[in-house]
Amino acid sequence: MSTQEQQELKKRYYEDALRYLNNAKECLQKTSIEYNRYSDSKYVKMACGTAYSGVLVALDCFFMLKGVRKPTKKERKSIEYYQKNLSMLDKKMLGILNDTYQILHLSGYYDGIQNVEVVKVGLKNANAIIEKIKPNI
Repeated sequence: MSTQEQQELKKRYYEDALRYLNNAKECLQKTSIEYNRYSDSKYVKMACGTAYSGVLVALDCFFMLKGVRKPTKKERKSIEYYQKNLSMLDKKMLGILNDTYQILHLSGYYDGIQNVEVVKVGLKNANAIIEKIKPNI
């Protein structure tokens, strides 16, 4: 893949991943904050799930750029797929992914954690992963 093709791929995926993250932030604006907690777990769950989806979009692009094999149609991408491949490519990013998975996917999306500071850390981590594919254009 040429440098120009890589930049175009990054641009497309970066914009898509950022769209997910921005949608997540908009979703959080629909709930109020009282005592450092979001008042409605529905919007927190939606926001965390959306932000985590943006992380996966960014990681898919990162893997394409690194030549990582995609799972077949019969296989399904899982957190283990992302962890295994990141462990061979970027240990720092793996640590960020593990925290992001725990915060956004498990605690946020499934459990509906309402602590504002915890959700902010999850969104900050999501942004850090998405920034890894930021194009130079």
